[in-house]
Amino acid sequence: MSKKKIKDPHSIRESEKYSNPIPSREFILEILKQNNRPLTRRNIGKLIAVKGEEQTEALRRRLRAMERDGQLLRNRKNAYGIVSKMNLITGRVMGHPDGYGFLIPDEGGEDLFLSDREMRIVLHGDRAIARISGVDRRGRKEGTIVEVIKHGNERIVGRLFADAGIYYLIPNNRRISQDILIPPDRLHNAKEGQIVEIEIIAHPNRHRSPLGNVINVLGDHMAPGME
Repeated sequence: MSKKKIKDPHSIRESEKYSNPIPSREFILEILKQNNRPLTRRNIGKLIAVKGEEQTEALRRRLRAMERDGQLLRNRKNAYGIVSKMNLITGRVMGHPDGYGFLIPDEGGEDLFLSDREMRIVLHGDRAIARISGVDRRGRKEGTIVEVIKHGNERIVGRLFADAGIYYLIPNNRRISQDILIPPDRLHNAKEGQIVEIEIIAHPNRHRSPLGNVINVLGDHMAPGME
């Protein structure tokens, strides 16, 4: 572990914002760059001389915020690494009606192609971190979703369908190509064919389709204003 000592370049700014100043994001990123490997929260705390429960909790919150914003990624050993140094890209998911999609990088540059398989674990509008996994047949950089850091859809409007007793919503927004499964106890008297608004109660992952709960029946399909 690096022994080089550096000072927080934004300590004055942080002291003006907090009565008990916490390390700036820039300082934490510099510490990780110097060590050139992921570090646990405990190791980061030692390097920046965090003291007491209040500062320890403040560091935990700051690291979680940096993780949420796509600056850091926490691995299986609970160590934090810099996303930009791990060949990872943070951006917004843009779906296509045909099932595939793209990750639009926050930093600009070439969009990352997401296959229909990768799009099964995200929804159009999500913010996610992806890894470049190769090049497709058309020469486009192809990505693998590493983590969803912010969901872009909490409520979705669409038409309710049923097949063999299984209810599902097909969203009006064609960029959301996944069907949203609706458990029987979440129908709330909605009927097949109706246009409804649902809230997402479980977002998709590699083992599960998204689940929804009907919160509003907007009308029947092809009724005035619904066509």
